[in-house]
Order: sequence, then C-alpha cells, then structure tokens
Amino acid sequence: MASQLLRLEEESGPNPGESELAVNPFDGLPFSSRYYELLEQRRSLPVWAARFIFLEQLESSPSGVVLVSGEPGCGKSTQIPQWCAEFVLARGFQKGWVTVTQPYPLAALSLAVRVADEMDLTLGHEVGYSIPQEDCTGPDTLLRFCWDRLLLQEMASTRGTGAQGVLVLDEAQERSVASDLLQGLLRDARLGSLPGDLRVVVVTDPTLEPKLQDFWGNPPTVCVPRETGRCPTPVYRDSFPTDRVEAACQAVLELCRKEAPGDVLVYLPSEEVKKRDAKGGCGRAVQAVYEDTESGARKVVVTHWLADFSFSLPSIRHVIDSGLELRSVYSPQIRAESQVLRPVSKCQAEARRLRAAGIPPGSCLCLYPKSFLEVEAPCLPQPRVWAENLSPLMLLLKRRQIAEPGRCHFLDRPAPEALMQALEDLDYLAALDDDGDLSDLGVILSEFPLAPELAKALLASCEFDCVDEMLTLAAMLTAAPGFTRPPLCAEEAALRRALEHVDGDHSSLIQVYEAFIQSGADKAWCQARGLNWAALCQARKLRGELLELMQRIELPLSQPAFGSEQNRRDLQKALVSGYFLKHVAQLSPHCCYRSRRAPARPPLWVLYHSFSISKDNCLSIVSEIQPQMLVELAPPYFLSNLPPSESRDFLNQLREEMTDSSTRSESSSTQELENACVLQ
Repeated sequence: MASQLLRLEEESGPNPGESELAVNPFDGLPFSSRYYELLEQRRSLPVWAARFIFLEQLESSPSGVVLVSGEPGCGKSTQIPQWCAEFVLARGFQKGWVTVTQPYPLAALSLAVRVADEMDLTLGHEVGYSIPQEDCTGPDTLLRFCWDRLLLQEMASTRGTGAQGVLVLDEAQERSVASDLLQGLLRDARLGSLPGDLRVVVVTDPTLEPKLQDFWGNPPTVCVPRETGRCPTPVYRDSFPTDRVEAACQAVLELCRKEAPGDVLVYLPSEEVKKRDAKGGCGRAVQAVYEDTESGARKVVVTHWLADFSFSLPSIRHVIDSGLELRSVYSPQIRAESQVLRPVSKCQAEARRLRAAGIPPGSCLCLYPKSFLEVEAPCLPQPRVWAENLSPLMLLLKRRQIAEPGRCHFLDRPAPEALMQALEDLDYLAALDDDGDLSDLGVILSEFPLAPELAKALLASCEFDCVDEMLTLAAMLTAAPGFTRPPLCAEEAALRRALEHVDGDHSSLIQVYEAFIQSGADKAWCQARGLNWAALCQARKLRGELLELMQRIELPLSQPAFGSEQNRRDLQKALVSGYFLKHVAQLSPHCCYRSRRAPARPPLWVLYHSFSISKDNCLSIVSEIQPQMLVELAPPYFLSNLPPSESRDFLNQLREEMTDSSTRSESSSTQELENACVLQ
C-alpha cells in the first residue's frame, strides 16, 4: 500500500513541462503549473523525508494509531493530511474520508486554504473546513479541517459525524480540552458511531512525545528528522523592558536600519491582540499574512500565543519574543475567570525561536533574561482542562452516556473539585435527573452550540414568549458581544449612543443587531459606529442556525415584540433562568461604568455576561434586574447553598417574605370562597 501511494505522488510528474499530461487523481483535471512550484517547496520540507515511513505505519499499525513527532515549521500540519487523503484514495474511499482537527478555528481555515492550493484542488469541494458559523464543505469533500470542539459537538449530537477513514488530531501539544477529550474517548473505545477500521493519527511536538507514547500504549511513532544549522541562536536581554510594546517597536526599527531581509514575527501578551485574534471573524484577514507583499516591503506580524504552534509563515526571518502570555484561567470556587499574565513554557519559547529557522538562520530576540526562561518557565504548556470551565465538557460526557466522567482517561486528569462544580452547575440548570444522568432538558441543551447557561436561557424563552429576541441575543453574545474600540470622534460617539438601550447592554445588543439588519448589513454603516462587520455577519448566520435547530427539535417560537414592557420583563426572566448560577451580582455603591454613560441611578442588582478578575475587575454586558426575579426563578436549594454573605442573607430573607406573602394571599382567597354566596 505504501509503495502504491508513493508511486501516486511520483506519477503526478516532477517536471512542470509535463503538466498538460499529468492528471490530478482527486478531481481528474490536469495539474496547473503552480502545483509543481508548490511541490518543489513541499519536497524541501523536513517532514518529506518521513513520508514513506508514515504511509507504511498508517497501513500496518496494529492498533490503527500512529504518532507523528516533529518540531514547529517542519511541515507536518500541511503534509500529513495530504498523505492521509492519498491513503483513503488508494482504498477507493471505501472506509470514509479524512478529518483533521485543529485547536483554533483560524488554524483550521488557514490550513484548508493552504492545503487546497498545494493539492491543486478547489476549496469547498475536495478540500474544506468546518469552523463556528461557517461550513465550507460539500458532497465531494474528502479532506476536512475542523475545529476540535466542533467535532466534539457533532459527536455529541444526534447528527453524528458520518464515515471517517482517518482522524488526524493535530497540535496535540496545545493541550486543548477538546483534543485531550478526543484522545481519552478514542483510547477508551467509546466512539461507537465511528467505523471499526478508523485510523487515528496524533501529531505533536517532540516535547510531548513520551507522554503520548505512554498514553497510547507505545504505538508506531514517526519522528521527523531535525535539520541542523537552520535554527537561530537566541539573543537575550539583561532585564525586562519597562514597556514591552515600545521595546518590540524599537527592535523592529533596528532590523529595518540594518536592512536585514525577511519578515518579522512579534509575540506580545497584549489583551487587545488576544481578543482580536480569538474572534472567528478575522479569519479572512489572517490570510493576508500569507500573501506576498510589494517588492521591498516588509511584513511585521504582531501576534500572541495563537501562533506558537498553529501557524508557519515561510517568509518569517526574525522573531521578537516577549516571553509572556495572557491567558484566561477559570476558578471553580468563585465561578469566574481571571486574566493571568505568566511566562510561556520552554516548549513555546523553543517553538517561537524555530519560526526564524532557515538557511542561513534568521534572528531571535528575547525581551527577557535567559535566567527567567530557565527558572520560571515550565517545560510544557499547562493543560487547558486545568484552566477552563468544565460544564460544557461534562454535558458532552453525559450525552455520550459516560456515567462516571472522573474515571475517563485523560492525558492529565481534571481537578476533582472542578468536575464536581461542573456537575453541580448542570444540576442547578436542571440538566441532570435524580440518577445523575441527562434529563430531557439536558439532552436538548447538549444539542445547542452554546454555553449551557445560554442554551438554558434560550429554552426558557419558549416559556416566556420571547424566542425571537433571545435568538438574537444568543447569537450576539456568542459572535459579537460589543464594540471593537472606543469612539474616535464626537460624531461616532453620538452614533453609538443612538444604539444604546435604556434597559442595559443586553437590550442594546438586540438593538444593534436589528439596526444592522435594517442597514442591509452595510459594512460602511458598521465602520462609522466602530462595529465589527464580520462578527455581526457571523451573528446573523448563527442566529439562522439556532432558529433552524429549534425548528428541527420542534420547540415553540414566538413573534417579535422587542420594545414592549411585557417583552422587557419576559426577556429578563429568560436570562435569569439561565444566568442565575454565576452571572448575577449585587453591586457596591463604589462601582462605576467605564465604556458607556452611567445611569442617573446606579443599579443595585445586575445580570452580566462575563466577569474578569484583573487589575480592574470588570463585568461585561450588564443589565439591571430585580432581586425578586432571582428568588422567583432560581432553585431554592441554590440560594441556600450560596457562600455566606450579605447578598445571600438578603435573598433568603426576601424568599421568606415572598413565601409568606404568597401564603397569606392563598389564605385570603380561600376565605373569600368560603364566604361567597352560592347562586342556584
């Protein structure tokens, strides 16, 4: 089989002059001249030397699992999927297609574009990708790049995943929750919906190779040879700069003065960079990084931890590394995220340095002392399963009918208190029955590509007749929660104020979306108000998907009524029904507004979308609520289990008063009935 696949590539013809004779076996069309140009580049990659060995191991592995270990930039993310496609082609597609998972949606999109170009195929036909709110695949797709969390969602839903011949888990060293869980489920052979002849390829950095070998039971391992003389020698600073951004800019200017050839990659831990790059809507903009610039122009790419492993840019010759990353870490004890500025791991620092590898080697400037890396940096990145809210993970495991999630095999086991808190959260949301299995409501919650609390609020809107507004709000909170930047001028500030709703940020998001639709989804309209046009387009698409899903499940819908007093109360009830758990706060009199006009009377109780613990503890997407609504809609045992505080005492006292009032009202009604005359 391996020799047959090798001949398949050789028969494509190494000579561009024969391109009119050679035919692409995937679509039956002649190869273009660009195919041969890219083929020469592919053959120069370090991973190409391991091609024949990989195909042999893929065919003969007793367990069906193959481990591929190679350094960043060796070409494994682009070439391994293509060789797997050749593998299923040689089998006549009898065993299904190839799915490649990526830890970030942008990586899945970018790799699909690059691989389709290298294979001389049409994106969206033979090669496609699946990311949130965008499925670029078709009936002829044989190679699909997919966000790993989206694949998990597909596996949990009733839709299934279809027939797959090869599943490639790329960038395993990123340690995303979805990637770790996929490996645990596959190892436990719990994915009964997948074909028995499935091949699994795990692609990783050499630093994680020993751990993966032990986890998978020493499967066949393909090690990509390391080329010597290509890696730059890092240059360290004596101390940390006072201003990292200014120091990075000075370093870029110095490279320009030296006229050193090549593009520059700058790693910063900036929260602004993090938020901008994490949005799926910038996928198209990321493609500009790969495009050639005008003659003599230099690209300076500013990024953060996202580019540690997931992107390889051939034109990069210089790296400037801050040595830090800004990550969100979830605390199950307080049910909140905190922004943590911490050192990158030694593995990440090495990956950043290798971005400037080449002949001759480029340069790598580290804006930190060497002792900082040796003493404070951990060896490997921290598993994300230790730093994320595990409620969505638990919902998925319960959907897969895994009764004891704590017994599942993980590369690194989650903390027991985090698992218990996740189960408790699902119980509060009524997603579990008395036996700890998914309730009927929990099964429906697991169908939605939303956080469990947001999915619960959407389902509650069916009861309170505000589905239309809640669909819009769910899409906006997921895809486009807010403006992109502060207003640049008084005119823009006035346009923004016109979109603010007196009821708070949640109603403002609905108003922004409706105004966007009324504008005809006009890009200039968004730019004039500092709105993210791409994110709003994604919100529109996600809203349509959610509506289609509700119709498929046959959930009741309601007519639009935004703006009425009844709708205002109903929308608040739906939100509280889902967000009572960890998104309600009693505010201190000293709280203030940072990005909008403060109301004449600051609210005492608010419902918020996110809370970030940092130097400025911030609540984002905030609307006022009445505590009586919280007491009415939250489970009584939830209020009783709140930690000791003035807020808990107030809510429990309010609950007693409301209970007494209800009892007196019922007693009065009974007395009136007893004293009423009976007419015959």
